[in-house]
Amino acid sequence: MKLVLGSSSKFRKAQLSQLQIDFDSFSPDIDEDSIKTSGLTPYEISRELSLKKAYAVLENFQDSVVIGADQVLNFEGRIFSKPGTEEKAIEQLMELSGKTHELITSYALVSKNKVIVESVISKMTLRNLTKEQIEKYVSIDQPLYSCGSYKLETLGISLFETIECPDHSAIIGLPLISLTTNLLQFGINIL
Repeated sequence: MKLVLGSSSKFRKAQLSQLQIDFDSFSPDIDEDSIKTSGLTPYEISRELSLKKAYAVLENFQDSVVIGADQVLNFEGRIFSKPGTEEKAIEQLMELSGKTHELITSYALVSKNKVIVESVISKMTLRNLTKEQIEKYVSIDQPLYSCGSYKLETLGISLFETIECPDHSAIIGLPLISLTTNLLQFGINIL
């Protein structure tokens, strides 16, 4: 079966490429805001967005296995979206400084007759950072389209005091440990 990544994220594409399997990618077109404001918990939102993205792409690739994925940052019951601007990134990091938040990464694997949804929750604690440190980080790393305003795969790792996570690849956007296991259930073997 053909594998399709339902995402335009260059980070998720790079992660899936690590597995050295053939896949296509297609950007899903869904209304994320309606789900984010639907009254669901951050955990439920992450899972629902993953599922909606996968099904939206499956419409165009009926005979494929589709991966839909999403990340939600939960800070004290509030969801932080991708900042989009340096000012918003600085504001988010100032608020997260010295505190712990949850990064919820979910993915859905769907085909015509099978659905699997998995989630990985990472507990992330930022160091106490000065505004100058945060401004310097944002200027260098430009995390404007990253959930939480940080990129762990680059300089963002220096912002953290501790990270508790069963699968560190989830932090980048796609939990590769459980994904490779679950792909077997769709007949896609990595090795």
